[in-house]
Amino acid sequence: MAQPVPDRSLLRIDAYIPPADLILPPDEIFDIARIHAALDNLAEEAGDSRGLQQGAVEILMLARKGGDNAIAQAIARAPLQSGRAVRSYAYLMDCITRTVFEIASRYLHPAQSRSQLTGLAMLSVGGYGRAEMAPHSDVDLLFLTPAKPSAWAESVIESCLYILWDLRLKIGHSTRSVQETLIRAKGDITIRTAVLETRYLIGNPELADQLVDRLRTQLFAKTGPEFVAAKLEERALRHRKQGGQRYVVEPNVKEGKGGLRDLQSLFWIAKYLHAVDDAADLVDLGVFTQDEFDRFDRAERFLMAVRNQLHLIAGRAMDQLTFDLQVEVAEDLGYVDRGGRRAVEHFMQDYFRHATTVGELTRIFLTQIEATHVTKTSFIENIRNFGRKAKVSDGFEIQHGRLRHAEDAGFLADPLNFLRMFEEALDTGLLIHPDTMRLVAANLHLIDAKMRADAEANAIFLRLLLDHGNPERALRRMNELGVLGAFIPEFQPVVAMMQFNMYHQYTVDEHTIQCISTMAEIERGELKDALPAATRIMTEGQVNRRVLYLAMFFHDIGKGRKEDHAILGARIARKVAPRFGLDEQECETIEWLVRQHLLMSDMAQKRDLSDPRTIRDFSRAVQTKRRLDLLLVLTCCDIMGVGPGVWNNWKATLLRRLYALTETALATGLEHLNRDALLPEAKSRLAETLKGWPEDKLEAELERHYPPYWQGLATSTQAIFARLLDGLGNDEIRLELAADDNLDATQCCFAMQDHPGIFARLTGALALVGANIVDARSFTTKDGYATATFWIQDADGHPYDPDRMGRLRSMIHKTLLGEVVAREAIKSRDKIKKRERKFEVPTRITFDNDGSEIYSIIEVDTRDRPGLLFDLSRTFANNHVYIASAQIASYGAQAVDTFYVKDMFGLKIVSRSRQESLSRKLEEAIRKGAMRATE
Repeated sequence: MAQPVPDRSLLRIDAYIPPADLILPPDEIFDIARIHAALDNLAEEAGDSRGLQQGAVEILMLARKGGDNAIAQAIARAPLQSGRAVRSYAYLMDCITRTVFEIASRYLHPAQSRSQLTGLAMLSVGGYGRAEMAPHSDVDLLFLTPAKPSAWAESVIESCLYILWDLRLKIGHSTRSVQETLIRAKGDITIRTAVLETRYLIGNPELADQLVDRLRTQLFAKTGPEFVAAKLEERALRHRKQGGQRYVVEPNVKEGKGGLRDLQSLFWIAKYLHAVDDAADLVDLGVFTQDEFDRFDRAERFLMAVRNQLHLIAGRAMDQLTFDLQVEVAEDLGYVDRGGRRAVEHFMQDYFRHATTVGELTRIFLTQIEATHVTKTSFIENIRNFGRKAKVSDGFEIQHGRLRHAEDAGFLADPLNFLRMFEEALDTGLLIHPDTMRLVAANLHLIDAKMRADAEANAIFLRLLLDHGNPERALRRMNELGVLGAFIPEFQPVVAMMQFNMYHQYTVDEHTIQCISTMAEIERGELKDALPAATRIMTEGQVNRRVLYLAMFFHDIGKGRKEDHAILGARIARKVAPRFGLDEQECETIEWLVRQHLLMSDMAQKRDLSDPRTIRDFSRAVQTKRRLDLLLVLTCCDIMGVGPGVWNNWKATLLRRLYALTETALATGLEHLNRDALLPEAKSRLAETLKGWPEDKLEAELERHYPPYWQGLATSTQAIFARLLDGLGNDEIRLELAADDNLDATQCCFAMQDHPGIFARLTGALALVGANIVDARSFTTKDGYATATFWIQDADGHPYDPDRMGRLRSMIHKTLLGEVVAREAIKSRDKIKKRERKFEVPTRITFDNDGSEIYSIIEVDTRDRPGLLFDLSRTFANNHVYIASAQIASYGAQAVDTFYVKDMFGLKIVSRSRQESLSRKLEEAIRKGAMRATE
């Protein structure tokens, strides 16, 4: 079937010279000679064009799969050789697209004249044009013609596309003339960016050269500022869409802040303005120093290696580094568990450090561009700053609207200038010039032990924390430049440290900065509605600000080691705090706050605040009102700094209640904190609430409950139960549901005849409607009725919507009446999402017989899932353990469920053998439930 053509010189690719730096020898990726021989044989033997096309697809599909597998195996052997890998994928695609073009133009639609051959060229554009392709990247092609495409060219293009689609490639394509491409690029920045990276593949090379020349002379050379402004705006929009944070816990390696797209944007701008073809040319242009380019190159290779693994693991284009994929990528890149931290945590710390590098280099590059090319951004800044030129201290100057050191030698002669620079920026409100930032970053070795011990240096640091009202800005920039870790080396290990759980939404260093930022907001009165007590303490009390801010800075500094981070952090704080001129008492207070920074949160969320022993124990630990005040502020900031949505009214109410009860106890003494003193007060309050009741009915209500009932519930809840119990029949079930927006929860009150396992059945009913239980209490009356109250939230941590109350009520009735068997119905709902299955939470079960006067406290710390509480409460019921109350705290994938219990005789569980037996059964229930949840 083969026919002679006038000239094959524009078609044959046998002489194509592959790149020298591939991950494999070229023939192992695509054996051109063998495959083209097979295609020549096919052309001779095929009966028609359809048979030829089908046969070609089969040959090329095998070649593509073979090449993909060979590159994937090479990546598995050397996963960090990402530059070679992406060039190898691009080389494989070059061979396929060129071969497809040759099949279409030689065999399927043979040219009849040389003029036909010269009327078409195929170019790669975008990432493919840059010769950088991940395993499942799109293939973007431009079919270029001198003018309107001829009928022959249209036939060739159509056949090329059909073959490429049959090869299951994701093709982006356009067919344009040189002039049309120029016009479209002028009016569309996306098209302009794509053709910026055109690369000739096959066909008439003169067309490709003509396009590149006209783009450069007629478009790029005249529109530099416009392009730069568009790319900056595009970058800002992309960052906002991806969350606006560099330390997003599931970052997008391509589009996220500090990702590959940021690096590519730098190169696009450089190529547009300076016609560079290689990022290394940025050094010769003076944009980057050699050291900065080396960091650029390391970051790019690391990010590309991560993206390659994401594509290979997912088997498709995938750029989101989700929790489950983070574990697999870390393993494939060779990370291992060490130093008390998981491999994935070491991997993500490296990821965020590279992302920080990208951010720093981006600032340097863009400011260099601003200095030489007027952009919309710099123009707006010039107008904004017109007529209000800031005054700067000696040794500094203002250049292009930014704070810059006056001259290198003088700045470096006194390393304290490294800190003065940040204070000057806060004083003037100016951004720091990249020249100064890069000078500091290149000379961090000057921050030595002598400077760290310098009284003035430490005084400057304290002023940055305390005196300018915006410590976050200085701390974040100091951290990004490496100054913070150099000045306080103990902080360096937590820089970019990720905690692999679903609770903490920031790295440890970013969390610390967020906490300090929240503290400053409280002090400015901006959170008085959400945090009234903390605001009063900060704005009206005699709080020691430097103790509080330094304790906040140190509170998580011990993380990432095998030792308890609060204990290690306290030791570090005790060692470092004297540097800042604090006296002995202040240092002791900081040490105590760091050691106990989790105490108030744990007490509020994991213990029964209605139990007098809880308040007594906490009061003894705190000892003074001054420490209580400091700990409340610290705790609020710590929780709020975890991430958006973590703080809610439920937690706020628990903390306020614990604070108020402890404040009273410290003021009046601990003697009044006993059940005997509380019981008559509770009865009196209920009698006042029910003062319209007949005397005999009121007397019966006040006498029908055991003593724990009177301390365990608020008067308003006791009044609800009084109404529910009034006239309740033996087979009757009554319940009341009420949403409380002030608590961010819905209260569910039940009253019915008592029977074994009722607590478990109630938790099952609530689990079936997707309710998250945050607090539960159960009591039995002297005349055999059960009263139980549950505080629940929906999946978003809010009260149940009124529209859903009907379904909630119906499911509870069906479960309690036996129409729905919770044990069976919950199996399909008790599932852990795939992306969340890699989180490891070891199970720990502890017994505490000292924390309550009449109950054993059993704390179960394990992996959270929808049916966990049901499984635990059912295990307690099967082992004749009565649950009086439960406090449910969740920290992402971790659940800490605390139960106040008695045995079947109403006694504490004190026997060691009994505790061990119950622990084994609870662990077995957890294990079986976890297996079911991941099936």
